[in-house]
Formats: sequence, C-alpha cells, structure tokens
Amino acid sequence: MTLTPNPLYAAPDDWRAYTGTLSRRVFAFILDYVIILLLCIPAAVILFFLSIVTLGLGFFLYPALFVIVAGLYFGFTVGGFSQASLGMRAMGIAIMRVDGQPMDFLTAIVHLALFWILNSVLTPLILLVGLFTERSRLIHDFLVGTVTVRTV
Repeated sequence: MTLTPNPLYAAPDDWRAYTGTLSRRVFAFILDYVIILLLCIPAAVILFFLSIVTLGLGFFLYPALFVIVAGLYFGFTVGGFSQASLGMRAMGIAIMRVDGQPMDFLTAIVHLALFWILNSVLTPLILLVGLFTERSRLIHDFLVGTVTVRTV
C-alpha cells in the first residue's frame, strides 16, 4: 500500500493507513532529535560569530539554541510539501490535517510546542493515549487537528 502525502487531500479513512504509526512515531522522534542535535553544532558556530559581530548580544541566544533549531527544523520539514520530517520520512509516516488543508509552518510549530508542553506534564505516558484512540492519535494531534498516516 502506498499513500502519497498530498496536501490537497484529507486524511484517508482506510484503517491500513494508521497501522503501526505509534511505534514508527517513537523511532522517528529519536532520529529527528539526533538530527537536531547534529544541526545544533553548525548553528552554535554561526551564533558564535554572530555574537562577535553584535558585540556579545548573540550569546544570549545560546540557552534557546536547541529550541530555535528544533522549531525551524520541524517548521520547514513538517510544514513543507512532504509534511514529514527526515525521521518521519525514514520511518514511512507523515502528518496530515484532518480538514484537508496543508500543514503550514505555524501549524507545525504549534504541534511541536503542544507536544513539548504535554510531554513535560504527562511524561512519556502521553504515548498511552495513542493505544486507546482512533487512528492512534495523541492529545496534541486532537488539539491541532492532525493525524499521522503511513506513506509506505
């Protein structure tokens, strides 16, 4: 079964599009955060030189560097045409909005922020919600109106 993540179509009704997405999301999460950590290295170097040019003001961005890099990474990948980050593409999943609209940069950032907030409150127990909901949706998926589907 091949599902092409096309932003012009709403989430499919076929149950096969959602089988195994919860475990794939966990592995995609791990891959994505390894990629983000690797992206933080050149970002830190760029921020160092930017801090020199701005006479030290750029150094105040170092505590937020991970959040900035992760936000840009997910905003441009999940909010892009493929509607999936690099880890999600490797695991064969994508995020779609249930109303059929394409994922945009802001929706991807809100999705990420809600995931971080809910994960800090509920810890990894947030994944238990996906075991009992239709389409293996998590709480932040319900709040934003998204669903994770298989692409392969």
